[in-house]
Amino acid sequence: MTQGSSHSSAARPPHRVVVIVDEGTNPFEVGVATEVFGLPRPELGLPGALYGIELCTPRPDIRMNHGFFTLTGVPGLDAADTADTLIMPGRPGNTVPRAPDVLAALRRAHARGARILSFCTGAFALAESGILDGRRAATHWQWADSFRELFPAVQLERDVLFVDDGDILTAAGSAAALDLSLHIVRKDFGAEVANSVSRRLVFAAHRDGGQRQFIERPVPAVPDESLAPVLAWAQERLGEPVTVTGLAARAGVSPATLHRRFRAQLGTTPLAWLTSERVALACRLIERGEERLDVVAHRSGLGTAANLRARLRRETGLSPSGYRRRFGPGAPPPAGRIPAAATARTP
Repeated sequence: MTQGSSHSSAARPPHRVVVIVDEGTNPFEVGVATEVFGLPRPELGLPGALYGIELCTPRPDIRMNHGFFTLTGVPGLDAADTADTLIMPGRPGNTVPRAPDVLAALRRAHARGARILSFCTGAFALAESGILDGRRAATHWQWADSFRELFPAVQLERDVLFVDDGDILTAAGSAAALDLSLHIVRKDFGAEVANSVSRRLVFAAHRDGGQRQFIERPVPAVPDESLAPVLAWAQERLGEPVTVTGLAARAGVSPATLHRRFRAQLGTTPLAWLTSERVALACRLIERGEERLDVVAHRSGLGTAANLRARLRRETGLSPSGYRRRFGPGAPPPAGRIPAAATARTP
């Protein structure tokens, strides 16, 4: 079966996403790519999808993970040579070398400047091709020791959801593939569009890549220790002087206990979560047309224009004016916003 989707734009054709489906590929991760990048987006008022997407395979018949089904009728690896973004999903048997033609396709894509993503253990293929040497990367925590032993030249970040290293981005697991995919949408189209896509997925709009990938979830004690009420309360008051101490008071616990709950349930700290939510709100305000930086900083709770500039550049790689040009009112239509490839690495 051939996969394809697009929407019209006078600026340029849709950014082309190609997924390499190799022997034993995890179907869920292929589904993540097609769901986020391939489906039409009527909720955004678009007649088609944000991206054009296609699958490709190294052989005419590909057995998926555990032989659940066989994929046929999909274009060959030549399709990868025209990808703006190339995705390598994971598979079991990570210590078994990949086929040379798959590795060659990854090297060619990297050499011509395509953006390359891996989901879960797909990072093994990227590392085997050599394009991860000296680069930061993530993979599933269960395979971290094997990865480090096989690829000592790669800077593996063991306990994160995903790593954005500019033109190469790696997700730690199958669910983290959704986080990384929404991160890509956010970079390409802005926070408002990413939030709309996440709402359709009924998925968290923004989990920072630095959050822990493996979180212990014991059976909750009584009373319920869920953070949901305090998170909802804080999200309605981001422009107010809400602090970690204030969050703890609202939750009826000490700051230390709140910190432990954030680490256990969200994989991040209260301050990091609060800052991330405020930056996301600032992005939405800019996208909706607010040009006064002091107003954006005040309404988002970031305080000063200087802090807004620093936080926005750290989160998006763009200054407020650069973000406004790319995502604000009057910006080019969606298909024209996406660069052919990311070139600057995220620090």
